[in-house]
Amino acid sequence: MIHDVAVLALEGSHAFEVGVFCEVFGIDRGEDGLPVYDFALVSAAAGAVPTRHGFEIRAPHGPERLSSADLVCVPAYDLRVRQPDRLAEELRAAVDRGACVLSICTGAFLLGEAGLLDGRRCTTHWRYTGELARRHPRAHVESDVLYVDENPIITGAGTAAGVDTCLHLIRREHGSTVANAVARRMVAPPHREGGQRQYRERPQPRDGSTLLTPVLSWIEANLDRELTVEAMAREAHLSPRTFARRFRQETGTTPLQWLTGQRVLLAQHHLETTDDPITVIARRSGFGTVDTLRHHFARRLGITPHGYRRAFRAPHGGPRPLGQPQPGPGPG
Repeated sequence: MIHDVAVLALEGSHAFEVGVFCEVFGIDRGEDGLPVYDFALVSAAAGAVPTRHGFEIRAPHGPERLSSADLVCVPAYDLRVRQPDRLAEELRAAVDRGACVLSICTGAFLLGEAGLLDGRRCTTHWRYTGELARRHPRAHVESDVLYVDENPIITGAGTAAGVDTCLHLIRREHGSTVANAVARRMVAPPHREGGQRQYRERPQPRDGSTLLTPVLSWIEANLDRELTVEAMAREAHLSPRTFARRFRQETGTTPLQWLTGQRVLLAQHHLETTDDPITVIARRSGFGTVDTLRHHFARRLGITPHGYRRAFRAPHGGPRPLGQPQPGPGPG
């Protein structure tokens, strides 16, 4: 469980990305029953750090503060600025002792300098994916995703995708109820799939047409039904082939992949907020059988439905209280 968060204020940092980390992890939302983190802003040498925008950020802590962090956040920075070697060393040491490291945008380059991307999938802003791959050929760079979670390394794409990346981590640590509540406080979309295209939010028409929006709403209202591409296409008044092609053009994924993601989210909600048997949840979320639900949970979340419920559901109903130890996944 993450309790201690350190954010690097790098020379040449992009203020928005630093601000995202401060907004997500640095605000006390305890009055709403949300996580409260021991938060610190850290620089290579404690003091004022010039940003890319001409003003300074004052970081009260030096790199020694990273030694206690459960999560180290690395924002975007101007790649023309060479960062001190000690920061890469501290990032390696953090991972070696079990901490998570999360980067946004060009922050991934510092992770690459530390050797933390070698053999791992990762991403950065789409403009820099080619350069990241060139500099770090042992990294598996994905050019068209919002974020990649290769625990304990999480890399996010550019700018606004940093919010998605941080909310993904909160969802992974605390469950979707907490992540959605934090998103509401931030007036941010509660969930965007990591595999969505970097320049997409919820699938939306590109040219002002109303093709996808009503169809997506209809799908979300009928997740418990047997939905085929043919049925979705009929709702959109298109042939299945045209509908599938248009859906991929607009969303970067297939109708069935998107449908599966929505069903997993619905199942997560039921597991966190109800005592319904897994068999009932499998049916209500459209998977039909427990085996099918378990298969998709394992592929997308790396945990079983029973394990997810034990981690994010309190014994007497309602989401698990924050700070209460969470058991491991276990069988089931």
